[in-house]
Parts: sequence; structure tokens; C-alpha cells
Amino acid sequence: MQSIGQLAQQFWRDGYLILEDFFEVDVMDRLNQVILDHFGPAPDYWHNDEFLTKSQVEVIPWFPQREGITDFDILADDPRLHRLTAEIIGEEWQEQYCMMMFSRQGSKGQAWHQDCAPEDPALFNLNRLVYTHSINESIGGQTVVMPGTHKKGLLPAGDPHADLENQVIISPRKGSLLLLHGHTWHRVLPIHGRYRFSSNFRSAPKGTPEDITDICVYRNMRYRFSTSEVIEERLPLPDAV
Repeated sequence: MQSIGQLAQQFWRDGYLILEDFFEVDVMDRLNQVILDHFGPAPDYWHNDEFLTKSQVEVIPWFPQREGITDFDILADDPRLHRLTAEIIGEEWQEQYCMMMFSRQGSKGQAWHQDCAPEDPALFNLNRLVYTHSINESIGGQTVVMPGTHKKGLLPAGDPHADLENQVIISPRKGSLLLLHGHTWHRVLPIHGRYRFSSNFRSAPKGTPEDITDICVYRNMRYRFSTSEVIEERLPLPDAV
């Protein structure tokens, strides 16, 4: 079994780290039902039509802690998660927020993106994604990452969903933890099953602006969530994918 230091080294090499069976199955089952009870079978989209059309990200967020819901604190407060987070981004890391992300059957998933602008390598968020149900090829919704791209700068403009050479498809089991650098290029595949969701306990190194994830980079635009607007149209170079 790898030490916590070795896990942190792997994260910084690849820009992500997947740990299967990190959380207990019975806890996952209980929280999975809480999420299902909140969303219901076919929730309405939360973002406006411009975002849904241009981003090709069909996901519905929910911020339970902002509503005083404490069911998910058992995950956020897990001492193993705290130790691993501290090893990766420093002892005085700061929590941002807890966000559930729901995708409906037949939706496109999420196009390639970076969760925050990569121009300053020292400014980034850490996604700590927990999967309360298994995600595999039959139900769709696997996470796709490009290893090492947290060190590659800006996601190139191009086709929002096109396969990229050397991409890695992750099919997390129930109870898995995926740590993902905010600059790492990633996307989510289309959903075939009844639903797909993940729970993201976002954090960041000490001193990171609270709005670090307000502007997201896609292959065809930059989008500011606080004002619900496209702030940059991105066009691919002639030889880009």
C-alpha cells in the first residue's frame, strides 16, 4: 500500500489521483438516497440556455451545505481526507464548498474544461470527488482526464467533446475518491443510465481567492458563472482538433 507521501507525489505527477473503496458502501448508499430524494427523477436545468448550448455541459448542481443540510459532513470531515488534502496542497488548506452534480439520462455529460484559469500555476482549486454509486461503461458518465495537463497551461481551443490522444477514462466504483487538480483537462462522457452524479468537496491552498472557480475554461469559450456570461469566445487554430 502506498504511503500518503507517495499518493501526493502521484497526484502531482498526473494531476489527478483515484482511490477506490475509500468510503464505506453503507454510507454511500444512504447519501445516494439523499441526493436522489433532492433531485427527483427529472430535475430542471439550473444554467441558462446560452451556457447549456455553448458549453455542452448538461449538469445540474446542488449546494446542500448552503441550505443547512449536514448529511454530507461525514465525508467532508473524514480525517483521512483531511490528511491527504494537507499533504497535497499544504497544512493550511481551505475548504470552498460542497457541490452535488446531477446528470439526467440521455444528457451529453460535460465537455472538456478546466475548473479555473491556468495562467498562474499557483492559483488553483482541488476537486475532491466522491462517488456514491458506481459509474461504468454501461451507464456512461465516466470521467475522462488528460494526465499531466495541470502543468500544460491553457486547454487548447477545439471540439468540446473530441477524444484526445493519451486521454484516460476513469470508471469509479461506489465509494471511490477522485482528487483532481483544477487545471487538469477533463470531461464527462454521455449518460446512458437513469442518472449520474458525483459529490465535489472543493478545496484550495491557503490564500487562494474564494472565487477561483468563478471563471471556467472550455475549448470554445471562457464562462463567468457569477454573471452568467461568456467572457471570451475561443476559436481553434486551423490544425487543432
